[in-house]
Amino acid sequence: MIDLRSDTVTRPDDAMREAARTAEVGDDVYGEDPTVNDLEARAAAAVGMDAALYVPTGTMGNQIAARTHTHRGSELLCERTSHIYNWEVGGLAQLSGLQVRPVDGGERGVISPEDVHEEFVERSAHRPGTGLLALENTHNRRGGVAIIAEEIDAAAAAAHEHDIPVHVDGARLFNASVALDTPAPRLLENIDSVMFCLSKGLGAPVGSMLAGSEAFIARARRNRKLLGGGMRQAGIIAAPGLKALANVERLADDHANARTLAVGLDAIDGLSVDTPDTNIVLVETREPAEAFVERVVEEGVRASAFGEHIVRLCTHWDVDGDDIEKAIEGVRRATN
Repeated sequence: MIDLRSDTVTRPDDAMREAARTAEVGDDVYGEDPTVNDLEARAAAAVGMDAALYVPTGTMGNQIAARTHTHRGSELLCERTSHIYNWEVGGLAQLSGLQVRPVDGGERGVISPEDVHEEFVERSAHRPGTGLLALENTHNRRGGVAIIAEEIDAAAAAAHEHDIPVHVDGARLFNASVALDTPAPRLLENIDSVMFCLSKGLGAPVGSMLAGSEAFIARARRNRKLLGGGMRQAGIIAAPGLKALANVERLADDHANARTLAVGLDAIDGLSVDTPDTNIVLVETREPAEAFVERVVEEGVRASAFGEHIVRLCTHWDVDGDDIEKAIEGVRRATN
């Protein structure tokens, strides 16, 4: 079975398993786990931030960021198809008491400076006030679009004109960095916090990082505890994360495989596929997406329905070039 449902399905390699087995550990809630401390320091450096916090999931990282940056009853401005708004169980409302003001970022999911200025709400006796701008890079729902630094800069500058902090959901930030040939710190040069996942293309079995200023991370650490993310001897799962940080450059292989997959699927009658920026391939199907997914799994390919007629396939380090060719042939058989 070739599993292209998500890059979250990757399995840790032998080096990661050995790192977990031999990890030096301590109580992380007390700040005494040396492996976690090392991971946090290296993660902060990797994205050009002062400090970082290890969290179990990307969703928790985003939600901690939202709670840390804002006060209850304020608004969060984000793109209407963003993960933080659509796929985190209403956490912004449930956990932080935030009202969401979604913006249509067009086909690429990019919020413009004009959008920020237009949608900004001044706090008053009648209005909640805009408290945070959340961006996403790469943009999952838009097909793994890699957003250039200048577009991030422009939106952030507009937000900062209104004294609004900016958070980036960078679950696949390093995919953007590799695709754009732009160092991650440059993509984040003008933002206030970022979350990125270790457990997607980088291959760790669990964990994400939230990074920002030292003061922000100190507050975020308290919110992590509040949300149940205070872990104890977490070095066992942090050690594979250290290995994952060395896997950034190999993301280019996933991108190449995604382009090969897109070309192959686009040649099949009834399917339409655009060239992907990164490792996410969105396929427009003539038949309902759910029916397509059910039929291709019978031919050994797993995919995800992503809309009524949109299917998502993600390349990752558990699939190679041969697997991609087999996946194309499996889909071809399923659609004949």
